[in-house]
Amino acid sequence: MKHNPGIGATSDLSLRVSVATLVRVVFQYSLNDAWMLALERKATLYETEHEHVVEVKSQPFGGAIRILDLDTLHDLIGDFHFDNERSRAEQDFRLFIRPSSWSVLREFCIQHLSYATDLVLETDPVRELVEEFAEVLKINLKPEQYISKPVATVVENEAAPTDNIHAEGVPTVRIYRIFEAHILEAALRESMVAHSEGLSHNKLCELALDDFQNGGKGRANGILVLPLEQITTAYGGLSPTERNAPILFGKHYLDETVSVILDNIPVPKYQRL
Repeated sequence: MKHNPGIGATSDLSLRVSVATLVRVVFQYSLNDAWMLALERKATLYETEHEHVVEVKSQPFGGAIRILDLDTLHDLIGDFHFDNERSRAEQDFRLFIRPSSWSVLREFCIQHLSYATDLVLETDPVRELVEEFAEVLKINLKPEQYISKPVATVVENEAAPTDNIHAEGVPTVRIYRIFEAHILEAALRESMVAHSEGLSHNKLCELALDDFQNGGKGRANGILVLPLEQITTAYGGLSPTERNAPILFGKHYLDETVSVILDNIPVPKYQRL
C-alpha cells in the first residue's frame, strides 16, 4: 500500500472530508394514507464539568461510505489520514486531506457515487440501513422488505466545524449521496411506528446513561416516525438561513441534515446536483 493511512490532522493535512449516504426512509400504511418519514433518533451523553447531559437528536438514516480501494485515492490526492481508529479500521470516508486536494477529490467522488456499483467507493446505502435497523429494531432487514433509489448528490463546499466527537470543531467539507427507501412490508411498518410511539424521550436518555454506566460511550438509538408533509411544510416556512441549522419540530430536535433529504427545500450551504 502506497500511503500511510494514519489518524488525525497534521499541518498540511488540515481539511476534514466526510462522504456519506443519507436515506429518506418513507412508507404509507395504504394507498390512501399520508406518507410517513422515519428518522434515526440518537441519544448521546456528554460529560460537562459538573454533570452528565444527554442530547437527543433525530437525523436521516445512513452514514459514512466505505473506501474500497485506498490506493486509487492515494494516487489521486497523495497522503491522507483517517480521523480516528474506527474510521481507519472500517475504511470509512472520514479523512484529513490537504485543502488544495479538495476540488479534485470532490469531482472524483461526485463521478464515482453516480455509479450503481463501483470498485473504489461504496455507492449504495444497504450496509448502513441493515446495521441501523438491526441495532434499533433487532431485525435483519431483507431486500424484499424495501426498495431504494438514488435521488441526488449534495455537496457542502464551504468548510464548517464538525460536532463529531472524534474531530470536534475541525473544519469539514461534506458530500452526501441521497437515497429514498420505501418500506414495503406491512409488519415492518407497524414495528417502526410501535417503536417510535413506545420509546419516550426520557426512556431513550435513560438508555444512554445506562450504556455509559456499563462501560459504553453513552449512546442509545431509536426510530422516530413523523408525517412527511408536516415536516416539509415546517421547513418550507423557515428562512433559507434557518434551514442551515438544527430545528425544533414539536418536541423533537431535528438535525440540520433532515433538510437535505426533503424535496424542493433549498438550503444555502448545500449544492444539490
